[in-house]
Amino acid sequence: MQAGSTTDQRLLDSAGPSEWVHTDPWRVLRIQSEFIEGFGTLAELPPAISVFGSARTPAGTPEYEAGVRIGSALVDAGFAVITGGGPGAMEAANKGAREAGGISVGLGIELPFEQGLNEHVDLGLNFRYFFVRKTMFVKYSQGFVVLPGGLGTLDEMFEALTLVQTQKITRFPIVLFGTAYWSGLIDWLKNTVIAQGKASEKDLYLFHVTDDVDEAIALVTKEVGK
Repeated sequence: MQAGSTTDQRLLDSAGPSEWVHTDPWRVLRIQSEFIEGFGTLAELPPAISVFGSARTPAGTPEYEAGVRIGSALVDAGFAVITGGGPGAMEAANKGAREAGGISVGLGIELPFEQGLNEHVDLGLNFRYFFVRKTMFVKYSQGFVVLPGGLGTLDEMFEALTLVQTQKITRFPIVLFGTAYWSGLIDWLKNTVIAQGKASEKDLYLFHVTDDVDEAIALVTKEVGK
């Protein structure tokens, strides 16, 4: 502390030390501010479903078009659509939601190799921290639809499965879309994880798998309001 200085003087001193902005207490404040912004922005969101999938899914492919149809069908069923706000499968679901006249939400993440929110997002937030962002997905969704995706998609899916398995959240349907894509993972869960006693067979009932858009919508929305 500078001798004889006031709190205001130290606050307004542009030549003062700046290392404090990289300390853990300052990071805690940034984390807190992200939670506050997220809660404040999404608090009045109507019932919503989150749609996950690869940022690398090219436009015009069957997977992309499935995402568009899912986004549109969710709006027709009375839900807002939340995605990670990026390109690929996320963009597809946002596009479908917007074209159907619904609420299209994007929860982006600060990454060095992504270009911000896609053009079909109406309500968008950007986060520094993955764990804050994932809290928003779970808190403001009534269920997840998971399109084929990579590590980020798997992270979001397995976090939700863990929360349901441990009863941190209840009545939270999770639908994996694309049986051919997810069959290898399911076989591994059955033949390795469960076979070796690392999980229970009943854990396979924590999620559904389908190739049909209408079935996906029915499965992911059936628990809402119960």
